[in-house]
Amino acid sequence: MAKELDVLRDKIDEVDKELVALLARRLALVAEVGEVKSRHGLPIYAPDREAAMLARRREEAEANGVPGDLIEDVLRRIMRESYASEKDTGFKCINPSLRHVVVVGGRGALGRLFVNMLRLSGYRVEVLEKEEWARADHLLADAGMVLVAVPIDVTEAVIGQLGRLPEDCLLVDLTSTKQGPLNAMLQVHNGPVLGLHPMFGPDVASFAKQVIVCCTGRHPEASEWLRQQMTIWGARLVQVSAAEHDRAMTFIQALRHFATFAYGRHLAEEQADLEQLLSLSSPIYRLELAMVGRLFAQDPALYADIILSSPENLAMIRRYYDGFGRSLALLEQGQRQAFVASFNEVADYFGEHAGQFLRESKQLLAQANDRRHLA
Repeated sequence: MAKELDVLRDKIDEVDKELVALLARRLALVAEVGEVKSRHGLPIYAPDREAAMLARRREEAEANGVPGDLIEDVLRRIMRESYASEKDTGFKCINPSLRHVVVVGGRGALGRLFVNMLRLSGYRVEVLEKEEWARADHLLADAGMVLVAVPIDVTEAVIGQLGRLPEDCLLVDLTSTKQGPLNAMLQVHNGPVLGLHPMFGPDVASFAKQVIVCCTGRHPEASEWLRQQMTIWGARLVQVSAAEHDRAMTFIQALRHFATFAYGRHLAEEQADLEQLLSLSSPIYRLELAMVGRLFAQDPALYADIILSSPENLAMIRRYYDGFGRSLALLEQGQRQAFVASFNEVADYFGEHAGQFLRESKQLLAQANDRRHLA
């Protein structure tokens, strides 16, 4: 039996080597594609092309007795690596006549990311940090765009210190709240203003499929080139008002971060054995625990600033707290049927999204389980 297995395993190893060689060839072709896209100003992410290609590969796979989900999983992982490598060739510069760009806070994590993307696109970028403010007037005097990428708690103060900018200079911020910073920019600058909120962290390998929220402040035509540039980087732009943005962020950021913090704090106060929890966990709980632990591997001041950035955030958390208490009361009172009825009401609210989320989560859980190494 051992000899039979060794022979078969050797054959599998040979096939794996062929797969590695094929992947290397594919990545080399991707690099050539990236060069063509860079010359012609094409986005690195083409959703229609991706969807059509995946559909064809699924058909071909199933015709050869290979599960369609398998080939799609493999190709999506390959494409993610491809998007990351395509950016190495650089991007077409949409606005080559733009005067230099100043990124205030350009040595911070998110600021560095945008400095790099702008430089890859051929723009001349200067970085301005607080210890270099003595040269601010010189750098800002002839800037074509000023991008503010500083912590939330000082964003509006920094905007207020910018002074007079050239009339045609595009003033942009990257803060995760929008009404306050947008109003501050409109007050300090009479020219074009745009609020951005990248819905991702600075550790992304590529902008492909990443969401950037856009909130127009003034003269949207003057920022069209930047929107096109970010689209070339692969980002998906979502246009909303600053008020709509901040309302959504109470759910997407403040409430979610607080709930995660509270759960992590409870685990710590209970001194739960994390190693035991991991050894006993299902894939879904392991994934949930990973998302909780992920929060505590990052900057606590950032999350404090996000949660405290608006009174509406605290009001939302208070309503969540009250609702949590009402749900707990149902269980404490043994009201099983009332709990089931409440559950069904929420299920009705989610509607078709519940089924969609179930399918998506199954894929995520399968991938998370694949990563587990059980000694």
